[in-house]
Amino acid sequence: MLLEPGMLAKSKAGKDKDCIYVIISVNDEYVYLADGKKRTVCQAKKKNCKHVQPIRRVRCGSVTDNDEIRRVIKEFVSHIDAGAEAKESE
Repeated sequence: MLLEPGMLAKSKAGKDKDCIYVIISVNDEYVYLADGKKRTVCQAKKKNCKHVQPIRRVRCGSVTDNDEIRRVIKEFVSHIDAGAEAKESE
């Protein structure tokens, strides 16, 4: 799958396994990720493309704004949590 800046991605390996990030930039075999909190745009995490699972249905408008990145990730996580609660109540 083609990885592009602005896409949300989930870490599949490492200490940060299952964390949600926004892809800041893409090189040959590496991507740079930010979450807007611990990993800001200025201190993006370098990760192997093999260890990242893209989330296609959500995109971040600005990959240079930490506030925007935090907002998009928070909305995605709250949407997932709401869906899990709805399944539990059935």
